[in-house]
Amino acid sequence: MSSYNFQTAPNRLGQQSVKWKEVEANAELLPAWIADMDFEVLPEVTEAIHAYADQLVYGYNYASPALFEAILDWEKREHGYTFDKEALVLIEGVVPAISTAIQAFTQEGDAVLINTPVYPPFARSIKLNKRKLVTNSLQEKDGLFQLDFEQLERDLVENEVKIYLLCNPHNPGGRVWSKENLGKIGRLCQKHGVILVSDEIHQDLVLFGNKHHSINTVSPDFKEFSLVLSSATKTFNIAGTKNSYAVIENAGLRSKFKGRQVANNQHEISSLGLLATETAYRYGKPWLEELKAVLEENIDFTVAYFAEHAPKLKVMKPQGTYLIWLDFSAYGLTDDELARFLHDDAKVILNRGTDFGKEGTGHARLNIAAPKTTIEEICRRIADALGKLG
Repeated sequence: MSSYNFQTAPNRLGQQSVKWKEVEANAELLPAWIADMDFEVLPEVTEAIHAYADQLVYGYNYASPALFEAILDWEKREHGYTFDKEALVLIEGVVPAISTAIQAFTQEGDAVLINTPVYPPFARSIKLNKRKLVTNSLQEKDGLFQLDFEQLERDLVENEVKIYLLCNPHNPGGRVWSKENLGKIGRLCQKHGVILVSDEIHQDLVLFGNKHHSINTVSPDFKEFSLVLSSATKTFNIAGTKNSYAVIENAGLRSKFKGRQVANNQHEISSLGLLATETAYRYGKPWLEELKAVLEENIDFTVAYFAEHAPKLKVMKPQGTYLIWLDFSAYGLTDDELARFLHDDAKVILNRGTDFGKEGTGHARLNIAAPKTTIEEICRRIADALGKLG
């Protein structure tokens, strides 16, 4: 018997939800794109925010020692990662932290490497900061994204890469990088003097018996050149509260990062972010365990449904996250045709594959973090529409 409500979706219309904005103008559509969940948040978070509202003054807040303790406890208990409180830097979001790192550790024109296809703000942040974007293509093998380490080393060396921006677990493919993979990545960075920025925001959403390894737990040497970025926001569906953190164990790197953060006036955190993060990490483990079971069920359903009802559609089953990478290439549609087809014919809103890089041609990203009935309807709409294409 479930202790939490993962069966019915809260009403998100009329609440300025980015995910549901288009549905307010077109009620026929079902959104399954932007990475937040159509589930009620942890009740303790709601209670904490109600208590905050009762304070009647919403002024400046500082990060309490209890918040730092909650983050340290969570990282140690959930991921076996132990570090000093001094290494922990709070920042509004992981994406702002990426831009801060780019500004702190590189100059305009310096090269930053990413593995594509990948979360769109990676490339955007590099380009907006006038750095050279280097893309290393992931290879699909055995239904998973794989790294080509020989090509990766060539890309690092030939472009004189200064920062390697890693996504672990990977978005959009849901790949949970193995300890062996991470060891190879770290040693390449070490060998060639590359700073490694590891976005681990999906670390708590690892599924099907897979295990997340934070980059700094793979080898103590990696702490000298690595930044780990994470947050409770993706795990607990509290993205709007705005809080994340960087773990930077090297004091010199940490000083440079914090210096740039202050220069950008990014050192203040939303009061709700401080509160929601502490509460989620203190009380959220039972909720998270139930959530992960729901996500696994939704993923298994999606994979099985498309295998039966749309067998030409290739589905990459994720090892983590609540995001599924769909390959529509067999249908021969251009990217514009695919986007129009999903929106107008299937009446679903997914993320365009090309937003994740050129490797996303013919693909789309599906978010399955919603009640099972919603996922069933989304899958039915897509399969029925594909059936009419032949």
